[in-house]
This record gives sequence, C-alpha cells and structure tokens, in this order.
Amino acid sequence: ETTDLETGTAITTFRMPYGFTLTDLRASVTTAPTGSPLIVDVNRNGATIINTKLSIDDGEKTSTTAAVPCDITTSVFADDDEITIDVDARGSTVAGSGLKLTFIGVQT
Repeated sequence: ETTDLETGTAITTFRMPYGFTLTDLRASVTTAPTGSPLIVDVNRNGATIINTKLSIDDGEKTSTTAAVPCDITTSVFADDDEITIDVDARGSTVAGSGLKLTFIGVQT
C-alpha cells in the first residue's frame, strides 16, 4: 500500500476464475501520483484489452475522475485467461502507490 509503483510490464499477473464480460474498469491508489498521470494497461493472454489506457490524473486517487476515460476494446474473458497489468507511467514528481484495479461486469 505504501511502496512507490515502478513502471514495467506484467507488474502483476492473475488468471480469470470464470468466464466474464467486462463492462467497466477502474483504478485507485493509496497515494496520488503528482507531476504526471499514472497510466495502466491491462492485457488478456498477452494482448491489450483497452484502446485508451486507464489513467489516474495528477493529484487524483481514482480513475473515475480521469480527463480521458478508459476505452475498453476487449470485454469477453474466458475461464483461465491470463491477465497481466502493466504500469506505463507512475507520476513524475511523486509516484503513485497502492494500485488497485476493479473489474466490473458479469460472470458468464
């Protein structure tokens, strides 16, 4: 929760526990990034699922207030799909920390 985020690919990896249709995607942090936004990419089986990446604006703690909303391009997940999270930017003055993603949708 308090360790500064680092940029990189596959910062975390998990598998979908069941089929899922994604309707919204949100991010939040414990410490807000400052100096520049925090930018996150989500990948399913190695390919991005979003056209406009998920972001948390400078000084904010949630993606729900982002000036540019996330654009989901792949919304259908199968049981056991591998999901990886990339951190493309973390804030240039103060790095965000305590990143959490919320996948909103319905089990299929």
